[in-house]
Amino acid sequence: MPDTEQSKPETGHTEHPDTPWTPIHGQPYRSVPYRPARMPTSESLAQAAELKERMRERRTVRQFSTDPVPPQVVRDAIACAATAPSGAHQQPWTFVLVRDPEVRRRIREAAEHEEQISYDGRLGEEWLAALRPLGTDEVKPHLTDAPALIVVFQQRYWLGEDGTKHKHYYVDESVGIAVGMLLSALHLSGLAALVHTPSPMRFLSEVLGRPENEKAFAVIPVGYPAPDCQVPDLVRKSLDQVLVEV
Repeated sequence: MPDTEQSKPETGHTEHPDTPWTPIHGQPYRSVPYRPARMPTSESLAQAAELKERMRERRTVRQFSTDPVPPQVVRDAIACAATAPSGAHQQPWTFVLVRDPEVRRRIREAAEHEEQISYDGRLGEEWLAALRPLGTDEVKPHLTDAPALIVVFQQRYWLGEDGTKHKHYYVDESVGIAVGMLLSALHLSGLAALVHTPSPMRFLSEVLGRPENEKAFAVIPVGYPAPDCQVPDLVRKSLDQVLVEV
């Protein structure tokens, strides 16, 4: 039956959003109706244009204000990220929200130790040349200046109730999509962020006490840009340079 003003959209949810997730591995397929209200074309075009302009304003920030951010805004952004599609709907991610100053200090100390080694030669000249226009170095004040860090872990496998290991599929792709959605949600909520990937990242599991099936994927400082914030003078590729229509 076509949608009308009186018809109620069906969004594919049969449970309360706070219902705990349980594995569906090996269960038979079942379906629920999914008939969201169709947005009028004019509204769709307007929203897409507005979103494009808002996302053009997004910049990676390395100079953060120490001002606190509303914790619920960050939690809601993580909740948005957790709606990302994933291989076999296994949702192989964990988001660790770090606000404790001492823990952030320990993360910065360990990260700068690894970064010092990297910038002293581990990265190689080609990689260093690629980083040079960004103005980065081994000093990472954003890890302690930003009032919050989101450390994203990918789950390589999950454990059944009997302790049996079950493989997750397309983990890198799934977590990468979730991180992209997280960055968008943070930006659209008025916050700045940075994707920081110190290499190696094993120290994050140790500092944060994560289980063996989790591997650090990225550290994302979150906050407001500092009053004197500067960003690299960069140009993004145009749509013509990234889009092929067939």
